[in-house]
Amino acid sequence: MPKADLIFRPLKNSFCVTVKNLEKLSVDEIQKLQTFVSARKGIFDFNSYTFSIQKKLGLEEFENLLMLCKIDAVVTEEFKIDDTEPRISFGHYKGMLYGELPDSYLLWLKSNYRGAQRENVESELLKRKL
Repeated sequence: MPKADLIFRPLKNSFCVTVKNLEKLSVDEIQKLQTFVSARKGIFDFNSYTFSIQKKLGLEEFENLLMLCKIDAVVTEEFKIDDTEPRISFGHYKGMLYGELPDSYLLWLKSNYRGAQRENVESELLKRKL
């Protein structure tokens, strides 16, 4: 059984992880990852094979958490801190990049949000073809 192959990206106030081989993992391993993410109030996007958690964390801390949760993985770090990308400035996902938001929340914003960041919502919806 293959180990999860993870790419860890630290962001300004959160971190994002891409699961490069998600389709090759067993259901049990995927459920472990899902539990790990949901226990930390993160977002797992199965369309892009990524999850993000709104907590500042380093690679070593992330690897230690995986070990504590008995998740067998190979982790590499990718440095991509882009402060030019817009972040959501309100609500439960405050501080996260629009690209990290779940599709369901973006669709909810499309129908319900009329604030100053409406253009960012529309832009992300177009990117995802929603």
